[in-house]
Amino acid sequence: MATTDNYKVLMIDDDEVIAQTTAEYFNMFDVRTAYVTCYDDAVSFLESHTADLLLLDINLGDRSGFDLCRKVREDYDMPIFFISARTSDDDVLIALNIGGDDYIKKPYTLNVLLAKVKAVLARYERAGSGFVQAAAVPFTGTITEDIRLDTNTHKLDVRGELVSLKAMEYKMLLYLLENRGRVVTKDELLKNVWGDEFVGEGTLAVHIRHLREKIETDPKNPEVIKTIWGVGYMVEEL
Repeated sequence: MATTDNYKVLMIDDDEVIAQTTAEYFNMFDVRTAYVTCYDDAVSFLESHTADLLLLDINLGDRSGFDLCRKVREDYDMPIFFISARTSDDDVLIALNIGGDDYIKKPYTLNVLLAKVKAVLARYERAGSGFVQAAAVPFTGTITEDIRLDTNTHKLDVRGELVSLKAMEYKMLLYLLENRGRVVTKDELLKNVWGDEFVGEGTLAVHIRHLREKIETDPKNPEVIKTIWGVGYMVEEL
């Protein structure tokens, strides 16, 4: 589904009063924020909108915010702040180890939370604007010592096994390889790989995930196509 609307923050909390109050406060200060109250609504929201940052409660009724974080990390790379009344060290460690960027304990002060969110959003925006597009370099076919890409057949040789790529997967991978050694922003990929076709960051993230499943030894801990959180992706120089 194509992205139709853009938000700075998505608040996910099964307490609607807390979720609504936080969203309304953020919107008062021009940080465009939406809220949902359950796992399924969060997944649906992210399929049709973009959000630059998630505020995520652990308790989501019959589902867990931990489960949602794992699901989100499969397809998206925005910062995730866990917000919870649970204060055990185990919960904090789990939250951070599965992809959370911060853990904020309830009750929180709205102005302090807003300041934390603004600081992170500003940092990612500065990082994103700091990368300029460089001229593409010729690709020699070698990705790593045991992975090669045949630009004639569009097939990968991954540790002796031939792997087929879909057309868009090939275009994305080749673009990253031609620009290896620098961060390629998400906007740059959307503009230069997809061209005039309007797609969202969710679609981009799904294609990156599929590429990793074909290339990486461990797709959840990629060594070839690396994520630069909040900015884009990079293939390091050989």
